[in-house]
Amino acid sequence: MPITSLNDKKCLITGAASGIGKATAIAAAREGASLFLTDIDTSLLEQSVSEIQQQGGRVAMARALDVADFKAVQAFAQSIHQDFGSLDVVMNVAGISIWGTIENLSHDHWRRVVEIDLMGPIHIMESFIPPMIEAGRGGHLVNVSSAAGLFGLPWHAAYSAAKFGLRGVSEVLRFDLARHGIGVSLVCPGGVNTGLVKTVEVVGIEPDNEEFLAFKAHFMKRAVTPEKAAAAILKGLKANRYLVFTSFDIQLMHWFQCKLSAPYRWIMKKLNDRMQEISAPLDRELKQEPRAAEMRNDT
Repeated sequence: MPITSLNDKKCLITGAASGIGKATAIAAAREGASLFLTDIDTSLLEQSVSEIQQQGGRVAMARALDVADFKAVQAFAQSIHQDFGSLDVVMNVAGISIWGTIENLSHDHWRRVVEIDLMGPIHIMESFIPPMIEAGRGGHLVNVSSAAGLFGLPWHAAYSAAKFGLRGVSEVLRFDLARHGIGVSLVCPGGVNTGLVKTVEVVGIEPDNEEFLAFKAHFMKRAVTPEKAAAAILKGLKANRYLVFTSFDIQLMHWFQCKLSAPYRWIMKKLNDRMQEISAPLDRELKQEPRAAEMRNDT
């Protein structure tokens, strides 16, 4: 059956220690969900659990683990199913972001982002969706992709490989799981101010680079709060909406992409040119010392 209320629903959220994951966990707890939380950061996860419980929320189980570790995910799922049975809602929020042009990305960068951002959610789905099907109560799956899962953003090749992959999996499961009464939502956030935005360092670009500072200031102006993103996710879940946008700009850009391909290509070319202008002064240095930009987050 479709999930129209989270009250008394068993809800798994990955990446629950910060950013969108934490905000979604807090919002779900306020709606009466019984939470099962995980994150790679033990200390921050404990803080999230404490904060939720102090507000009267219910955390049935929390465990620090790396979603890229299939055995750890399986063990977590086994513990949950043994003590609590199958879940009602599964939310894949955890992830990392690695930026860099293809000549600067190492093989390890490609592998890490795919293992965490694509295989991580697959590990969760493998472990939790079949028991949900077997229980026959319906449910909902939420996969947090990205604007980079819709558009060819500059420097995002590795990240987009994973996020487009997650989008593809979700598109298939959207139809495969419908016969079991399980809804699927694909969340495509744009800018979300998770706190890392202010401190992120793009390797190969000096922190005081005026062009980059202007670009980051523009990003900050358009970024939404994690709380607003969480509200959009829960609203989309309860409406059984497939595509969920956390900001109007990404929704509009997606419309352009689908309906007006020529203006979309022009916009993407201009964006790519702009990013190239920012990095141009350091191109020679980058060629001498291959590097990539790396930022850890939960989207």
